[in-house]
Amino acid sequence: MTDRETRLTAAAVIPARFASERLPGKPLLAETGKPLIRHVWERVSAADRLDDVVVATDDARIRDAVEAFGGRCVMTRDDHPTGTDRVAEVAAGLDADVIINVQGDEPEVDPDDLSRLVERLETSGDDLATLARPLGADEASVHRDPHAVKVVFTSGGRALYFSRAPIPHDRDAAPDAPPADAWLHVGVYAFRREALLRFAAASPTALERRERLEQLRAYELDMTIGVVVTRNDALGIDTPDDYARFVKHCATGASSP
Repeated sequence: MTDRETRLTAAAVIPARFASERLPGKPLLAETGKPLIRHVWERVSAADRLDDVVVATDDARIRDAVEAFGGRCVMTRDDHPTGTDRVAEVAAGLDADVIINVQGDEPEVDPDDLSRLVERLETSGDDLATLARPLGADEASVHRDPHAVKVVFTSGGRALYFSRAPIPHDRDAAPDAPPADAWLHVGVYAFRREALLRFAAASPTALERRERLEQLRAYELDMTIGVVVTRNDALGIDTPDDYARFVKHCATGASSP
């Protein structure tokens, strides 16, 4: 490390809820031979820059499953409106410089990406950092999809804006292709601990409510967001089809651990 860099301690907090409209009991699905939450915990634990990994839940069934495979779990309140709020409750009791929020339905998260998020905060003045992957020439429909969040950022890797709209807009581009510099946001966040607690204590802001994107609150709190580029295009598990795909990947050895 250079003199400008300081090694930061880092903890990952994995929020996990039992309730899910499209896939009830998701964290405990175990068609692969182990519960989904264990897959996530093992992937996250493989990141070499993490000093601690904690599952945060309000459900005793999830706590029992995590403790059964030797993981660490913290029980939280059951009235949190978002996963970030649940993570912040746990972070308040952790002694770590950086808190990474990894959702409990991301069993294919790249451990190296998590380490690189910590390193981004070590080498920048950003309050938080997140991931983005490039959109391919055949992903015009993703660029237009309001369910897919896009991000634009500077050459130095600092986010300018996130939107459900197809940004950047290229008025001269062919309608069947996204701009060459279009990026899909990947919703994993590394916060400096103090920034996370400040973020969670603030009320939802105007931009956040308009776009229904929680990360926009950071802008209205004058926070800066670093962007780390990833090539990992693994999807989270939201539906039975998503889970079936993951089970198939595990059976063929395409997903690990």
